[in-house]
Amino acid sequence: QICLSLVKLLFYLAHSPLGSIVLLDFQPRQFVMVDGNLKVTDMDDASTEELSCKEDNDCTLDFPTKSFPLKCSAVGKCEGINEKKNLFNAYRYFFTYLLPHSAPPALRPFLSDILNATGDLRYGINETLKAFEKVLHLYKSGLYLQKRPLLLKDYISLKGFRTAEGEDYKCWPSYSHLGCLLSVHSAEEAAAICNSQSQCQSFILTQRRTWTGRPLASFQSSLTDLVPDANAVVYIKRSASSGKRL
Repeated sequence: QICLSLVKLLFYLAHSPLGSIVLLDFQPRQFVMVDGNLKVTDMDDASTEELSCKEDNDCTLDFPTKSFPLKCSAVGKCEGINEKKNLFNAYRYFFTYLLPHSAPPALRPFLSDILNATGDLRYGINETLKAFEKVLHLYKSGLYLQKRPLLLKDYISLKGFRTAEGEDYKCWPSYSHLGCLLSVHSAEEAAAICNSQSQCQSFILTQRRTWTGRPLASFQSSLTDLVPDANAVVYIKRSASSGKRL
């Protein structure tokens, strides 16, 4: 969410009515999340000036660990230097820390491609935004899910109930520090996740949703007391429920 919001912001800056805008003091502390969108808190160090040049050798974009040769345009400006500077700073301050983590395994190759392409500046901002929107579409639609055996049949579902709240086993990347709370595309994906975790004996789906509209599933290791909740469904492994009174 943070990276996609940043890319949308950089897309706007690259195509602003004032021309391509570069953020000269590009640091994480210069941004803040407002209602799920990344905002720049300080525009004092923004500039529309692009480096003047006479030849391509005048257009080297230098960073502490990398340098990129750019072209000198016919009007004597280094082509795309502001856009590329913003994009590489997004890569080194945000993408490298956020993209490799927490995505479903099937989507990680797509994010690795974005990471590598922006790290080498093979992608411009247009291509980067398009790549992010493709990943978002796959994520929201569930198209990333590989065909696998249907596992939900191995669970008993109890509509109108949830389990009593309390601490349970933890997993990564959980939305709650008290237990294992993950976003899923469907109950079938939640069943696959539960089967992959040795501690998991049941999971609960409620009406809670993430920013992409995906439901949140709470995975649990033990069968605690059931509490009435019209908006919830408890799924319990048949193997865990055998011999127990539900």
